[in-house]
Amino acid sequence: MITRAVVVPHPPLLVPELVPGSVESTAAVREACVAAAVRLAEAAPNWIAVGAGPRWETIGPGVCGSFRGYGVDVPVSLSAGPAAGPTADLPLPVLVAGWLRAQAGAGSVRAELLPAGASPADCAETGTRLARADGDLGLLVLGDGSYRHGPSAPGSADERAGDFDAKVAAALAGADADALLAIEPELAAELGAVGRAPWQVLAGLARAAPGWHGELRYSAAPFGVAYHVAVWERS
Repeated sequence: MITRAVVVPHPPLLVPELVPGSVESTAAVREACVAAAVRLAEAAPNWIAVGAGPRWETIGPGVCGSFRGYGVDVPVSLSAGPAAGPTADLPLPVLVAGWLRAQAGAGSVRAELLPAGASPADCAETGTRLARADGDLGLLVLGDGSYRHGPSAPGSADERAGDFDAKVAAALAGADADALLAIEPELAAELGAVGRAPWQVLAGLARAAPGWHGELRYSAAPFGVAYHVAVWERS
């Protein structure tokens, strides 16, 4: 049973080795993510990570990867135990999940990826399935908000981004599953918010197993991309 869930972004800048000249300017979001991961590890040593990828895919905990594709060969393992096979080419959310696992001292993480364009209904159904998972597990939900905040944004600035991420932050703070499920996929795609589908998986889980309360630990767009960090607990 999952009784604690953590929401984090997954930018490469979380890994200090990848941003040697910007470690201080990226410290706030990094520290918030690691602290939230530690909270998750305190509740459960083994995690399920949910993120958006190119297709529906499950990646087991016996896998290793590397941030080599992002500039530096920082190794990542999804388990504290020995890897079952050679280093794999892992999607960014899975790499960040493995990195956070190590930072928090958790035992293992299994990644569940769904397409970024998955429908809210499919996301909710995935959350319902995860609510039935056996054993004491933590849920790590990975996804960024809009990348269209202001002139420094990777995408062109969009005046809708501020309101969009303010509503996401409020929903995460209030453990508001209905508000998360109401996010329109088309709007999220236009704003580059890849967290939409993973957040809606969390919302589906919360609907299937009610009694959650939320705590927003960080919410800002320091580099034109919105990053939200939250901890949800089930009473």
